[in-house]
Amino acid sequence: MTEQRRVIARVLSDALDHPDAEELYRRASAIDPHISIATVYRTVKLFEDAGILERHDFRDGRSRYEEVPEAHHDHLIDIQSGSVIEFRNEEIEVLQRRVAEELGFELVDHRLELYGVPKGAKKQR
Repeated sequence: MTEQRRVIARVLSDALDHPDAEELYRRASAIDPHISIATVYRTVKLFEDAGILERHDFRDGRSRYEEVPEAHHDHLIDIQSGSVIEFRNEEIEVLQRRVAEELGFELVDHRLELYGVPKGAKKQR
């Protein structure tokens, strides 16, 4: 692994959010100014193909990334601010397995994304 890939991996590992490639580039280039945006795009693709990075499309027109989590979680996306809240709800997990079973399937994976606005906030169109 090249030093530039190590920097990008460290930035991803330290991220508490779900940065897009541009944000990864901004953070990585602050550490190593020789990192190019092309290197970031190639590296996230490589990490995604290797199964160590997940790509998400939270309907904001850009791919966002997170390390493959140790434990499953779902996402609630604030459509006004773009912030992403990770959560786990066992009732939802049980319901998803039951729905799959009722339809004749064994659930092997799933992804749940909820989109909302904070209560009391005016919805933007």
